Amino acid sequence: MYYKYIPDMYYKNIYTIDYRLLKNKDIKCIIFDLDNTLAPLNEKEPSKEVIELMKKIDRLGFKMVIISNALKKRVQPFKEKLNIDSSFLAWKPHKNKYKKILDLYELKPEQVACIGDQLVTDIRGANKMGMTSILTDSLTNKDHLFTYFNRFKELFIYRRFKKEKILIKGEYYE
Repeated sequence: MYYKYIPDMYYKNIYTIDYRLLKNKDIKCIIFDLDNTLAPLNEKEPSKEVIELMKKIDRLGFKMVIISNALKKRVQPFKEKLNIDSSFLAWKPHKNKYKKILDLYELKPEQVACIGDQLVTDIRGANKMGMTSILTDSLTNKDHLFTYFNRFKELFIYRRFKKEKILIKGEYYE
C-alpha cells in the first residue's frame, strides 16, 4: 500500500535538484507544487532566488507549470511573476489537471517530473500518472488547515518507510 507514496528522487529543496540530470532523462516539463515547495505560505510572491532559479531552468529548455490545491488568488502572483503556466484548485492527487497538462503540451507521462513536499498529494499524484516524482523537504512547518490532516497521515508513512529502510527524512537520493 505504501509503495504509491515512494518518490523517485528526494532532495532537500528546489535549489539542490540536479535539473541537468532531469534533462538527461528526457524530461521536457517540470510541474512544481507551490506551498512549501516554491514558497512558504506567508510569501505572497516568488522570492528573487525562485525567480533566478526559474530563469535557469527555462534556459535548460524545460516547460514549467505550477499545480496547486490553493485558490487562484494564491497562485496568480506566482504565475505572473514567474511567467509560467499554472493550475489552481487542482485537487491533487486526482489525475484531471495532470492529464490536461499532458494533452495541452502533447507530452507522455515519462517526459514530466513533479516536484513537491507532500507524499499524500504531490508524490501520490505524480506516481498515479507514471511521472517522475521528486520529493523536497517542506520549507516551513506552517500549512493550510487541511494540509495538517495530510501531514498526520504522512507521519505513519514516514515511520513505515524508515522501518523498511525505504526513505529516511534527510537522507537524499536521486
